[in-house]
Amino acid sequence: MSVEISARELTLGHGGEPVVRGVDVTPAPGAVTALVGPNGSGKSTLLRALARLHSPDGGRIVLDGRDLAAYRPRELARRLSFLTQSPLVPAGVTVEELVAYGRHPHRGLLARDGDGDREAVSWALDATNLRPLAERTLDRLSGGERQRAWIAMALAQRTGLLLLDEPTTYLDIRYQIEVLRLVRRLADEHGITVVVVLHELNQAAAFADAMVVLAGGRIVASGPPAEALTEETVRTAFRIDTTVTVDPRTGVPTCLPTWREPSPAVT
Repeated sequence: MSVEISARELTLGHGGEPVVRGVDVTPAPGAVTALVGPNGSGKSTLLRALARLHSPDGGRIVLDGRDLAAYRPRELARRLSFLTQSPLVPAGVTVEELVAYGRHPHRGLLARDGDGDREAVSWALDATNLRPLAERTLDRLSGGERQRAWIAMALAQRTGLLLLDEPTTYLDIRYQIEVLRLVRRLADEHGITVVVVLHELNQAAAFADAMVVLAGGRIVASGPPAEALTEETVRTAFRIDTTVTVDPRTGVPTCLPTWREPSPAVT
């Protein structure tokens, strides 16, 4: 079910100076890749380009062996799902109704739900543990439940590639972990390729198979978290000093900032 996507020499801008400059990215199929970096580093712009919501100024994006620009909109929506950072909540819509919106790429404009549509919605509700809340309206959900509902809608598209732009924003730590555990299960149990923009470095290291660290529109490190998240990488990307330790049992690195001001230089 996973989908292969890659970007080569990708340059992205907003009409002025490039925001992303000559970037190469190839997320592993069926794995979780986290895009991290400081504000303005280009990570969300890169994600939007992978979703074909931002046209490249240079370079190429290939999806399953074809140029991304060659796909018709409905055809593309059957291969990748994109969830924006802060989707608007429709008034009075239940969880099940929202999830069913994800079936639009698979139906004609006036077509009724078929067996495949009902099966996809049912699967998405089960995958996100939302079946007990299926009849509840979105305005009666907690932040974490609502975010799971949006992810379920994206899953109902039944694509092999899921692109998530900061899915843990505005959530407290409990719901952040809940959403990231769900993302992990989607890759491990369902073979979905996930590319996710995250701010919290330690969460990215704990839940992702690979990290792509951007700064100034360029990749400063890329690879498994134990290789990508280093003191030098954080210093280069974020301009702060940290201590990075790696758990010998799990191989997961943890990054802690150096809280004290550096000692003044001796003259």
